[in-house]
Amino acid sequence: MLAQKAASMLPSQCPAGTRLHAQPSGESVMASVFDDVRERSLRLVAPLSPEDCVVQSMPDASPAKWHLGHTTWFFEQFVLAHAERGFKPFDDAFAYLFNSYYNAVGKRQPRPDRGMLTRPSYDEVLAYRCNVDERMRTLLHRGDLDADANSIVEIGLHHEQQHQELLLTDIKHLLSKSPLLPVYSDGPDPDPVDPGAAWNWRRFGEGMREIGHARDAGFAYDNESPRHRVFIEPFEIADRLVTCGEYIEFIEDSGYDRPELWLDEGWTFVTQQKLRAPMYWAVQEGWMDIDKGRQYTLRGVRDIDLAQPVTHVSFFEADAYARWRGARLPTEEEWETASRDTPNEGVFLESGALHPQASGDARADAPLRQMFGNAWEWTGSQYRPYPGYEPPSGALSEYNGKFMSSQFVLRGGSCATPGSHIRRTYRNFFHPAARWQFAGIRLARSVS
Repeated sequence: MLAQKAASMLPSQCPAGTRLHAQPSGESVMASVFDDVRERSLRLVAPLSPEDCVVQSMPDASPAKWHLGHTTWFFEQFVLAHAERGFKPFDDAFAYLFNSYYNAVGKRQPRPDRGMLTRPSYDEVLAYRCNVDERMRTLLHRGDLDADANSIVEIGLHHEQQHQELLLTDIKHLLSKSPLLPVYSDGPDPDPVDPGAAWNWRRFGEGMREIGHARDAGFAYDNESPRHRVFIEPFEIADRLVTCGEYIEFIEDSGYDRPELWLDEGWTFVTQQKLRAPMYWAVQEGWMDIDKGRQYTLRGVRDIDLAQPVTHVSFFEADAYARWRGARLPTEEEWETASRDTPNEGVFLESGALHPQASGDARADAPLRQMFGNAWEWTGSQYRPYPGYEPPSGALSEYNGKFMSSQFVLRGGSCATPGSHIRRTYRNFFHPAARWQFAGIRLARSVS
């Protein structure tokens, strides 16, 4: 089957006719990481049929085949084209088909029309990946790349990890539109966890804090720098994410019918869309009866677990829930301050859970829970440049900087995020109406 071919097609196992060079001797760290990242993308699409890989379920999502092609084009365009002697593109048309938003590079297929790309075939996209992988590995093993090129390779690997998360969220949205509600990857339900008591509040005093990524502290995207000082007023933050059971209380208290809880744009959004619950939940009576509450997951239709974090809510829903609780969303500066003593550990893509997991109870003096993994956490901060921010030069200046408008910051990563991709300073960003990502809620409040 084609899915099995994708799963087994490692960078050194290209289809006949696409292998360019013998396997170089020796091994480099960058080449090893390159292979690992590229292989994981293939494993993520392995459960899909060829038909699954071409369909686009909404304008914000992309077909799996396009993700595979675009992440390959990134290396071809930004590394091979500048570092390979006698460079020739695999196919001249792919620069148009698989460019995402780089205006400096040239024209591109409109994003809402990526599902129209029935050609090239899925097999041709796999051949494209293998061709570029072999050429990249040759450069990596020979040490032909200078510091700037190696830096772009590192960006490309993190870029592909971003697309691995998008692959899962886009696949989930696509499969949820099928009346068959197919299972992406089967697996057992986690052991039941008692929803437990309400969260604990953790207090942080006022003071000057340093926020952002230090340039000498390893890889980070340009939007995470420069490190800078901010003054933070005293605040409290919840020690865990809001659960499904707690969100159901908001629904049953007519939360979606009370305009006083909503920002004006949010109220317009939920009323026009006729929203009654998070995305993928089945709307029905008796929410607190777990036998009746159902949701679509990557493992198929499952009962809503009251102890698991609520996800697939928009910024508008997160903000309204916080108001209903007499609280608010944390700022990204508060979130980063609160996370400093929390290890970068959690339910990430590598866990195979494919869904947020319950935290269980914790002592009042225990570290903050679920700060990393499980669900991206909406903050109340608009996505704007840090003081002194300067985008990189060239086409890669379009990677982050030009999106600093009309979006909100999320922190912490999700169950679909590769664990090696996330950092304390990582700034994700989406429009406030976005719901198809694994986005959840952590509460905060100001204190005197």
